Amino acid sequence: MTQIVVLPHVELCPDGAVFETTPGGTLCDALLDNGIDIEHACEKSCACTTCHVIVREGFDSLAEAEEEEEDLLDKAWGLEPQSRLSCQAVVGDTPLVVEIPRYTINMAREGKH
Repeated sequence: MTQIVVLPHVELCPDGAVFETTPGGTLCDALLDNGIDIEHACEKSCACTTCHVIVREGFDSLAEAEEEEEDLLDKAWGLEPQSRLSCQAVVGDTPLVVEIPRYTINMAREGKH
C-alpha cells in the first residue's frame, strides 16, 4: 500500500486527508475512492484539466506525462512544474503529498469557482 497525503482544500477536504491506496491505480481514482470528490468532467479520459493536482512530494516517482497530458496541463489554472492530471498519474510505491488547486477551469460547473 502507498500513503497519499492530501493537503487541506477549502471545499473538498478542509482538514486534509491521509490514506493508503494500492499501487497501479490512478491518483484520481484513489482520491475518489477515499471520499475526496475531485472534479473529473471528462470522466477521466484526459480531455480536460478539472482533475489537475500539484504533487508536492513524490513527483519524481511518477511516470513522465504523455504529450497529450502535457498539452492539457498548459491550460490548467495554477500550473506548476509538479502539476499532473490526476486521471493520468499512476500511483507507485512512493508516498505522495498532493495539493488540489483552489480553482479549475470547468465552465460547465455552475455556481462554483
